[in-house]
Amino acid sequence: MDLYKSMQISASGMKAQGTRLRVISENIANADSTGETPGAQPYRRKVVTFGETMDRELKVPLVQVKNISTDQSEFTRKYDPGHPAADKDGYVLIPNVNPLIEVTDMREAQRSYEANLKVLETTRSMLENTLGILR
Repeated sequence: MDLYKSMQISASGMKAQGTRLRVISENIANADSTGETPGAQPYRRKVVTFGETMDRELKVPLVQVKNISTDQSEFTRKYDPGHPAADKDGYVLIPNVNPLIEVTDMREAQRSYEANLKVLETTRSMLENTLGILR
């Protein structure tokens, strides 16, 4: 039954990292999304927080998405007096999304997802080999 537990743990990790990849993709897609009117807020970066939950039936700890929150860091200002969202001084608020950080986070999430997938594949292979021996 330990192989089944490792599969459950890996599957929960894949699900959590999949959610993280989705949120990072949303951040990248909205990196240039400013407000449409003067004083309107631009897109605010989202951040995924993980937590631990216990599978009471299997008695194993699993990872889960605890929260998807917004990054409260300051927006940057860019001088663009012709922009529809420019304030009276000609400045536009720019989203607090740094594409370099997002790509780095995406790479980390992708590697974690792939590591969990490899555990699932290896566990499945071990189960198939065990069944082959028992036949």
